[in-house]
Amino acid sequence: MAFNPREIEDKFYKIWEDRGYFELDGNKNIQNGDNFTIMMPPPNVTGSLHIGHSLTFTLQDIAVRYKRMSGFRTLWQPGTDHAGIATQNVVEKKILAEGKTKEQLGRDEFLNRVWKWKEFSGSTMVGQLRKLGVSPAWKRERFTMDEGLEKSVSTAFKKLYDENLIIRGNYLVNWCTHDGALSDIEVEYEEHQGKLYFIKYNLADNNNDFIVVATTRPETFFGDTAVMINPDDERYKHLIGKDVILPIINRKVKIIADNHVDISFGTGVVKVTPAHDPNDYEVGKRHDLEFLTIFDESGILNNYCGEFAGLERLEARNLIVKKLEELNLIEKIENHVHQVGHCYRCKNIVEPYISKQWFLKKEVAEKSIKKMTNGEAKFYPSHWINSYNSWMSELRDWCISRQLWWGHRIPVFTCNSCSHEFASADPKNIKVCEKCGSENIVQDPDVLDTWFSSALWPFSTLGWGQDKNDLFNIDDMKNLYPNSLLITGFDILFFWVARMIMMGEHLIGELPFKDIYLHALVRDEHGNKMSKSRGNVIDPLDMIEKYSADALRFTLAVLAVQGRDIRLSEEKLEWSRNFTNKIHNASKYLLMNGSNFKGLDEVKIETDLGKYMLSRLNLAINETREYLDSYRFNDGATTIYRFLWNEFCDWGIELSKAEKSSIHELGAIYLEAMKLLHPYMPFITEMISLELKGVELENSESIMISKYPTANERNLEIENQFSTIIEGIISIRRLKASVDLANKQNDEIFLQFDSNIKNSLDLDLVAKFVSKLAKVERVYFPDQEIENSLSDIGTGLKSVISLSSIDLKPIIDRMTKQRDKLSKEISKLDGMLKNEKFVANAPANLVEENRTNLNKLSEQFAVVSNELAKLQKLGNK
Repeated sequence: MAFNPREIEDKFYKIWEDRGYFELDGNKNIQNGDNFTIMMPPPNVTGSLHIGHSLTFTLQDIAVRYKRMSGFRTLWQPGTDHAGIATQNVVEKKILAEGKTKEQLGRDEFLNRVWKWKEFSGSTMVGQLRKLGVSPAWKRERFTMDEGLEKSVSTAFKKLYDENLIIRGNYLVNWCTHDGALSDIEVEYEEHQGKLYFIKYNLADNNNDFIVVATTRPETFFGDTAVMINPDDERYKHLIGKDVILPIINRKVKIIADNHVDISFGTGVVKVTPAHDPNDYEVGKRHDLEFLTIFDESGILNNYCGEFAGLERLEARNLIVKKLEELNLIEKIENHVHQVGHCYRCKNIVEPYISKQWFLKKEVAEKSIKKMTNGEAKFYPSHWINSYNSWMSELRDWCISRQLWWGHRIPVFTCNSCSHEFASADPKNIKVCEKCGSENIVQDPDVLDTWFSSALWPFSTLGWGQDKNDLFNIDDMKNLYPNSLLITGFDILFFWVARMIMMGEHLIGELPFKDIYLHALVRDEHGNKMSKSRGNVIDPLDMIEKYSADALRFTLAVLAVQGRDIRLSEEKLEWSRNFTNKIHNASKYLLMNGSNFKGLDEVKIETDLGKYMLSRLNLAINETREYLDSYRFNDGATTIYRFLWNEFCDWGIELSKAEKSSIHELGAIYLEAMKLLHPYMPFITEMISLELKGVELENSESIMISKYPTANERNLEIENQFSTIIEGIISIRRLKASVDLANKQNDEIFLQFDSNIKNSLDLDLVAKFVSKLAKVERVYFPDQEIENSLSDIGTGLKSVISLSSIDLKPIIDRMTKQRDKLSKEISKLDGMLKNEKFVANAPANLVEENRTNLNKLSEQFAVVSNELAKLQKLGNK
């Protein structure tokens, strides 16, 4: 019978949530006094559930359900992120579709529109998360711009501002002409097939002489304030200190010398544009050059660019090159491959641009770096500490201001009366200057980088920096910080994880997590990154609808090997769905043979089979707990799968046909196994538990707040007995199949054991199970060899069947025909592959397929020939 998840998923989830099971004290009946805290990486309020989210939240839910069932007072903190740039872009497009701009609406009305849109669509993601079956404390759900978190952000800003760790100044920043200032890690570099332009700069004292400058950005030469050579370059030493004339605008600039110049690049002469290149910016400071900004925040060229003023910087490039060609000032243009930075959000080409911005100084991270180096928090996999240390060693000041309206507005005020500047932890209630009392004050118009508020998430959600309210308890910071665990993707190690680490340590004095698990990417089955353009995106909601939430969760978990990308396919989801059907059918078998099953705490295990299955369950429990405690989610899943499919369903149920008295014991063991599986597959384990107990969830307690299984001592003696029994059954079945008796009852069979095994066996027990499952009337255990017999060798034993009552002729005839058929197929393929013309003209994949088939057929021929020779020899006796 196939498992139908649609009948239970929404129903069970609603009951769980309504009963408060997901909340901090949802498991109060089994709490042991320990706390477990984990933060949901807040998905963008603009977003929909994608497969990467599904992996993160599945692994988090496994950890949370495991800890909750283990008696921990568990907080899984949910919430969403305001996603400054992304959200503003969505609403701006809607307004533009109405024929308006945000400037026409004004800041207040625009923000009203964003809040309305957030209320309308912000619940999409959390609704989709519920479909996945996750169990965060929904009553404590936060939004990065809710009133409490807004207070945390302004409190943190003011503290850092007062410590002179937040400063403002004119700096060269990464500038997107659409989205404004970007931090270094918000710039994505891509290989670009561009051009290298060789431009002539005439010498000021001799118009007939010139030097050639190579550049990839000819439109920026209007901002040149020097031309630079390497002081060791013998070709140009004589020109140091002379002036050149900038093309078109005829402005003089000096030739300077600096070791920064790579003699081998281009002509060895480079232009210096301090306001529009990070390297030139540093050169400009060293040589006290003028900084000329040649375009505005939208990328429009200004009056420094002469006749090209008013043009967009990239659109102007070809026109400027054409003009230079007309003036015979282009020596040549070469193809050139180089890295070009793009805005991570809108993919616009990013420009280095001098702008007044707010920065968080890198010194804020010093103590956290030391603590991480000392091992006060651990990465899983451990190699991520190397990436963390490498990035932090190159850390620069973080540009935290953004030219947006949607976000946490920077809580800094300037008094127009006395010029005093101050920050406030309560900016909404600031009416006058704190110094002179004037009402003529203005707040900074920019907002903070979204990642600034996200960096406070591990403690802002616990009430840090806020007035007490109904969402948290005054002891939350004491009891729930630092967080126990963080699970997120490695791709936001620097965007988010490193920043939470430095902010938590600086503001609280403790690192925000004890353990940090970074999972890899989910790719398609061929290892390609999923993208709409490739058409290989796997939608988790579609997979839930088609295969069930449990199947998706289990598939992601079993593939989540630490440090290795996941290759996901529908074939693997079908494998997990087959698993759900398998365990469902096992429960139906138990219900066909019993009812109203009790748990292990109420059932005494007395049968041999019950003792064996309980011992194997204890092994699975011990291993699963070990794997979950070390975040080896895939190994935990594999262990449970092995026990349920290979041991309980394949052998426990089969063996019970020979010991019907074990059924209720097996039911108790299966109920315990459902608890073991529950963190991975919450829905089907709830359903099976209820069905076996003969109750409805509406009238009983859920499996999700039952105690997670703990292992007792294994019974190795009974395990060895049944290991031999199973090996004997397999060997006899294999032997009977070789003489066409596979599914037929036969009178007798002989089992012979290695001497070190036989003495430890209960032969009556062996005979009971072997005779039933191998379909044999009598099982004998002789020490002597059996004449005129056929045997099969197993591990530690040999099964033997007498041939005195078996007619071998039809078996030999059948196998002879099979051998001859294989021989003909082999000859045909061998002939084709020896035909040079065929091999030369046939598609390569066809030739390779034929070689593979030839190898397989040859292996089959060898097996059949050996078996046939053995039977022919026996038949001649």
